[in-house]
Amino acid sequence: MKITVEFVTSAAGPEGFPREGPPEVAMVGRSNVGKSTLINALVRKSVARTSAAPGKTRLVNFFRVKAEGRPEFLLVDLPGYGYARGGESAAREFGALTGAYFASRVSTGRLVGALQLVDARHPGLPSDRHAWAWLAEIGAPRHVVATKLDKLTRAERSRLIRELATIHEAPAVLVSVPAGEGLNELWTLIARLLKQPPPPPPEPSPASR
Repeated sequence: MKITVEFVTSAAGPEGFPREGPPEVAMVGRSNVGKSTLINALVRKSVARTSAAPGKTRLVNFFRVKAEGRPEFLLVDLPGYGYARGGESAAREFGALTGAYFASRVSTGRLVGALQLVDARHPGLPSDRHAWAWLAEIGAPRHVVATKLDKLTRAERSRLIRELATIHEAPAVLVSVPAGEGLNELWTLIARLLKQPPPPPPEPSPASR
C-alpha cells in the first residue's frame, strides 16, 4: 500500500487549528506510550518527533495522510497526558490544549475517531481510565490501541485481550512497532472510521441549556 504524508501545521492553541480539510483521526495517550513511534510506523516515514524524555510535546501536530485506495485524512498527534516536563502547570497547559482540540472537533463532526493508546504492559492505569471516561463524556468516538505488544509473552497477551475488553468494554487493536504487528489492523480500523458518517454532536447538559 502506497502512503503519502505531509506535515500541515503545529498549533499551540485553537487559533492554530486548521479551519478546513478532510476528516481527522486523533491519537492520544500517556506521554511515554510510544505515540510518535507508532505514527511514524503507520505512515512509514519519520514525521513525528520521538524523544527519550516524556512530556516534551506541547503542540497539536497535524499531518495530511493519503493511503492508496483510501480516503484522505488528517492524522492528529496530541500532547501526552500523565506526565509533563515542567510540573503541574505544564500538565494543566497540556490538558487545556487537548480539551480545546476536542471541543472544536467533536461539535463540528470533523473528528471521526480518537485512538487512545495504552501500554500493553500496564492496562487499566488510572490516567488511562480517566481519559477513556472523559472521551465518552464529551462524545468523542473512541477506540483503544495497545502498544508495546512485543514486551509480552503469549500468555500475557491472552490476559491483556480479556482485561482490555473488560476495562474499555470494546475490543482493542494490539500493535508492536518493532515486529510490525497490528499495523494492518490499525489501518483497517482507520479506513472503517473514514467510511462512517460523523457522529452527531453531544446533547448539551441541562446546566448549559
